[in-house]
Amino acid sequence: TLFRSHRGLRKVACIGAWHPARVGFQVARAGQRGYHHRTEVNKTIYRIGEKGDASSASTSADLTKKDINPVGGFPHYGIVRNDWIMIKGCCVGIKKRPLTLRKSIVPCTKRNEPVNLKFIDTSSKFGHGRFQTKEEKDAFMGHRKADE
Repeated sequence: TLFRSHRGLRKVACIGAWHPARVGFQVARAGQRGYHHRTEVNKTIYRIGEKGDASSASTSADLTKKDINPVGGFPHYGIVRNDWIMIKGCCVGIKKRPLTLRKSIVPCTKRNEPVNLKFIDTSSKFGHGRFQTKEEKDAFMGHRKADE
């Protein structure tokens, strides 16, 4: 027959070579969780930060002037230099990949209470993470040969 509906119509025609005999992760597929499009629904947004804000991780309970980057940067990412958003929980995908946040189609029925952050941890994520800022670490450790 000419109309092959059982094979599917709205798909990518070629999804890879014969060998390796599996679909590569880079191939665009249908749905919302592929390599090229990830969508998260109903995420609670804790804070939105702007590029260059030196006190973006300060709160009403913790008045220390510090930015969102931990001491030494985020593992496998580095230093955040652009606008950022802090959400509750985790998100799909790997670092440095685009992510779409959207509202739910069905309205949320649970009661949403306002978020009041008391503390944002900016200690090092490598090792034990004792100090919140580089200045605090330098004041405690004193002059070191590595600083020269």
